[in-house]
Amino acid sequence: MSRLPDLDDRQRDALSSQLIRLLRGYDGLFDIPFPYSMGWHQAPFDGVERPHWQLHAHFYPPLLQATVRKFMVGYELLSEPQRDITAEDARSDCGRR
Repeated sequence: MSRLPDLDDRQRDALSSQLIRLLRGYDGLFDIPFPYSMGWHQAPFDGVERPHWQLHAHFYPPLLQATVRKFMVGYELLSEPQRDITAEDARSDCGRR
């Protein structure tokens, strides 16, 4: 499969069951409810068949370092990271140029 809408009912149900099983496994692995960000990669919706594309997901834990938690959003994880500064710090940085 290359896109989520291509899944039939049986495949969609199986994917849901496996996601639940995987996420419960993460909770057990870390012995706490596991907060995560998840992003899907799928073929473009441009009407072109792309049999080489494979539908898949990425799971990211909320860790920046071993001791620092950071809850990044899907855009940051799957595209462009954002700076870890406050609006006040960003404003003062602009005035230094």
